[in-house]
Amino acid sequence: MRYLYTLLMYLATPLIVMRLLTRGMRYGNYHQRWPERFGIFKAPDLRGSIWVHAVSVGEVNAAEPLIKALREDYPNAPLVVTTVTPTGSARVQQLFGGSVFHVYLPYDLPFSVHRFLKQIRPRLALIVETEIWPNLYFGCYRRGIPLMIVNARLSGRSLRGYAPMRALLGSALRCVRHIAAQSRTDAARYRLLGADPALVTVSGNLKFDMPVPDGAVEGGEMFREQWGRLRPVWIAASTHEGEELAVLEAHLEVLKRLPDALLLIAPRHPERFRLVEHSVRSLGFTTATRSADRVPGESHQVFLIDTMGELMPFFAASDVAFVGGSLVPIGGHNVLEPAALARPVLVGPHTFNFEEITLTLIRGGGAKRVLQSEALGGEVLELLQDGVRCKQMGRQARVVFDSERGAVGRVMHLIDRMLQE
Repeated sequence: MRYLYTLLMYLATPLIVMRLLTRGMRYGNYHQRWPERFGIFKAPDLRGSIWVHAVSVGEVNAAEPLIKALREDYPNAPLVVTTVTPTGSARVQQLFGGSVFHVYLPYDLPFSVHRFLKQIRPRLALIVETEIWPNLYFGCYRRGIPLMIVNARLSGRSLRGYAPMRALLGSALRCVRHIAAQSRTDAARYRLLGADPALVTVSGNLKFDMPVPDGAVEGGEMFREQWGRLRPVWIAASTHEGEELAVLEAHLEVLKRLPDALLLIAPRHPERFRLVEHSVRSLGFTTATRSADRVPGESHQVFLIDTMGELMPFFAASDVAFVGGSLVPIGGHNVLEPAALARPVLVGPHTFNFEEITLTLIRGGGAKRVLQSEALGGEVLELLQDGVRCKQMGRQARVVFDSERGAVGRVMHLIDRMLQE
């Protein structure tokens, strides 16, 4: 199975190169770094490094408290962080600067994996969440590099999608020394996929241990001072195609009862910023953008957050938070950021990527599910008009957030034990 998989990967290489060239045109200097995807890069002496792989922005954010703990407990070990996306790379730079070495993860081709591992020479490999690459896993196993999957999650949808490759992925998982799953459900799914049951434990979700960034609350207070402290404000974060229109229709409903209400909207992907701005303006909303106007004025009805890595102060400045990727079948995004700031959370019906967290928050009274996009405006309006319920729901979100913390300590215990062995 692995030989067949590798052959297909080689046959797909011309398409991979075309995709790299296309992405290079979209993302500034990415074309200068695409050789990294084939294991070609210059690196300092990284012998004995600890390597953390986080696919994109969400996984980098989840890994932040763990990377900081590794930096504190193993100050002499070089830290290598890999991502797949340019936005993930930018987030690594924003969070850690030059204190870690960033390189893009190579494609799962044997020669690319060989070059990559020869360069970074890790003493430990940590894969965040769900990435299973057979040749990479076998490469670590052959070199005696202990490999862990941390904050491991596996949705029911992914498990079904992996069915045709279950034998291949099961053999790859047998190269893993330990799987630290987010929940009992995730642990069970990894066992079904072929992981050794004795090597799968539940450690909780690293995202509950994420720190509220310095200045986020103060930044939110500053925003409120600038656009009007008493204005009702809600945020639609990490929205996807097919959601912005529903959000804007919901805001029209809100404006009918609360004419001074402000909507903050943050599309998930930067390549859609201009398209969303055009949609907002074409619907007649008075609009400001973060890149051009910095903050909205009292007359603006919609504020487009067309920058990356700034969501937390805007969550802090909002009364209600809707988390996107959930009205369309994307699977939802991180509901913990608004919960950490004691903001009530609304989500749509599709939250399978964050199933356990979302359900925990809903059961704890800190979040509510909106089953149809047409109902979003009414739910937002109800919370904005009922300040007591809004604040109570936000407090419950924070209680749930605090009660679930501790995953970093449990994962660090596993890492310490593995490195000692």
